[in-house]
Amino acid sequence: MQKPKEQFTDNDFLVGLLNGKNDVLSALYKKYYNVVLKFILYNSGTAASAQDIYQETIIVLFESVKKPGFELKCQLQTYIFSIAKRLWLKELKKNGKTFLFKEVEENKIVDVTEDLKDYDEIEANIEKMNKSLIVLGEPCSELIKDFYINKLSMEQIAEKFGYTNADNAKTQKYKCLQRLKKFFFDK
Repeated sequence: MQKPKEQFTDNDFLVGLLNGKNDVLSALYKKYYNVVLKFILYNSGTAASAQDIYQETIIVLFESVKKPGFELKCQLQTYIFSIAKRLWLKELKKNGKTFLFKEVEENKIVDVTEDLKDYDEIEANIEKMNKSLIVLGEPCSELIKDFYINKLSMEQIAEKFGYTNADNAKTQKYKCLQRLKKFFFDK
């Protein structure tokens, strides 16, 4: 007999995310991903970019939930959508694309302009990441920028930095990311 799917409330999702519960994180990912996917696909994006934006959204959500006194003042779907929308807007601006947001389903998507007070906190985290990259130093900061910002392949990075192959470059990238996380979260 198949185990029935567990239903989580918004609060269950937040507490589970905070406590690192994999089943809750998996359910959270499945429950709200399609809203973000549809929105990004309707607004000049791809499925891959939707996955990236959604993962960044969950990280921002996690960072927000960790803060003392955090209180969700809207539905979790609205909060997640507002974060994803802002991140996608920023991505489009960064890539120099002009855009006009198309709403996916008028009755399903709520105007989230009132729920964007955390935008400044997101910007502060971006600034913190930039400072962490500076502290990280070379060649790690350049390697991370080449992979995530300049979209170089592991083969190109291996050639640029003189690694024997792409697997060695991937190992070095992992080590650099671990150091970057330490700098970012220790500040």
